[in-house]
Amino acid sequence: MSSVLVTVIGVTAGAAGAVVLAPWALTAAGFTSAGIAASSLGASMMSSAAIANGGGVAAGSLVAALQSAGAAGLSTAATAGVASVGGATGAVLGGAVNFLKRWRK
Repeated sequence: MSSVLVTVIGVTAGAAGAVVLAPWALTAAGFTSAGIAASSLGASMMSSAAIANGGGVAAGSLVAALQSAGAAGLSTAATAGVASVGGATGAVLGGAVNFLKRWRK
């Protein structure tokens, strides 16, 4: 398999995988459609943000954005961002595979 093909496969798999897994990851972290789950990572983040902001979570903060995505799903812009990060990660992994293939020779 050519090195370009391995990289393209890595980018595609990374982008698609990240978009598919993002809602699951949000739920697993505690950012659900019903609100932030008790005793979750999201609850811990919310507590820390509230303490840092004098008792409330600031609009537009990371916690607010993650809860919004957990409740309503990812926006088009957020989906594009997640796909970009996943694609970049896939490209790095594809490059690592290519490097290891050449190194073994």
